[in-house]
Order: sequence, then structure tokens, then C-alpha cells
Amino acid sequence: MAKNLVIVESPAKAKTIERFLGKDYVVSSSYGHIADLPSKELGVDVDGEFTPKYIVSNDKKKVVSELRALAGKAEKVWLASDEDREGEAIAWHLAEELNLDKSQVKRIVFHEITKYAIQQAIETPRQIDYNFVNA
Repeated sequence: MAKNLVIVESPAKAKTIERFLGKDYVVSSSYGHIADLPSKELGVDVDGEFTPKYIVSNDKKKVVSELRALAGKAEKVWLASDEDREGEAIAWHLAEELNLDKSQVKRIVFHEITKYAIQQAIETPRQIDYNFVNA
């Protein structure tokens, strides 16, 4: 198993990026959001500082299970969702739902899918931006 797992939003991106990174990397997709507010109940705790309650939808449980298994075998997990509030939320949900150790997680972003852009992103990782997540 590769030492590094890169999780992107799109399966089409995953195949291209994996070719750029080589044998030490496995690239997989979250297929977009993996968690959302519940549809059949109020999604915030009105008695507890309005804390949101997120759940993994039934159609994403298999994806989450597969990603959790891959992450368990990797030394580092690179969260490579888009660089916007939605992408940051996806990265945060992945970190939470996969039970990732913060020391194991790297957040990367890129604006084009080229070998150079991907390598630059790997060389300049950052942490999840909780200001974006909370926005």
C-alpha cells in the first residue's frame, strides 16, 4: 500500500492526479460532500449554542467506509478538495468522519490539474481553515 492517500472531490480528477504523483500515492474520490445536515429533523442544537449536527447520508456510507480503510493504511492523508468554503467543509467532514489524526492530515489546494500544480500543492500543504468551515 502507498504511504500517501490523496482525497479529491471528483473521480475523474483522481485518475489524472494519481498519474502525476507516482507509486507512493493512492488518489481516491469522496464524490463531493460526504456529510450533511439531517433532512428529517432540525439540524442544529437550539439548546446548545446552535451546534450543527451532520450525518453521513446512506448513499455515501460505502464511500466513507472505503476511504476510512485506505486512510488506515496510509501514513499521510492529503485532503485536496476545492479552495472555497464548500471545499473546506468537505475537507473538514472527511477529517472528522474518517477519524484522522491531525498530525496525519495535510490540506492541499491547486487551481489546475497539471503535474507542476499538483507537485507545488504537495510541497506547500496547510491545515484546514476553520474560518472557512465555520462560514
